[in-house]
Amino acid sequence: MQIGIISDTHDNLPKIEKAVKVFNRNKVSYVLHLGDYIAPFSVAILDKLNCPWQGVFGNNDGEKEGLLKISKDKIVNAPLRINLNNKNITVVHNISTIDVNKEKADVIFFGHTHKTEIKEGVLPFLLNPGECCGWLTGVSTIALVNLENLTYKILKI
Repeated sequence: MQIGIISDTHDNLPKIEKAVKVFNRNKVSYVLHLGDYIAPFSVAILDKLNCPWQGVFGNNDGEKEGLLKISKDKIVNAPLRINLNNKNITVVHNISTIDVNKEKADVIFFGHTHKTEIKEGVLPFLLNPGECCGWLTGVSTIALVNLENLTYKILKI
């Protein structure tokens, strides 16, 4: 099962649209958004995905009611704990809000830093896809993760 990971979109509509196209082209089965959508209008683009999606609020998501309404409650307060393809997954925006060592997770996805970060080879597997928006680093990235074998690709978009 291949899933898409996106974070820190910060209202950059062209980059969100590009990410959705990449996820659809790669036929991902699920997308997880790691927070910082910002305005509700930016979430509507995610409905163009050919698969289900869920996400968590980030520290810059001030208009929570609007985000909840437009996302049809697909966005929740972190941590989001789900099981996909027999992998226990924890989703947060800021990894410092959880104790990684106490999480009963195979995988932890996080954002917030706007930098790509990966810790592989031990459980839990940790991945931050970097920022989709590209506002801080000048580089827009998303990730594709294969949950079968915990391999990944960081894609510049």
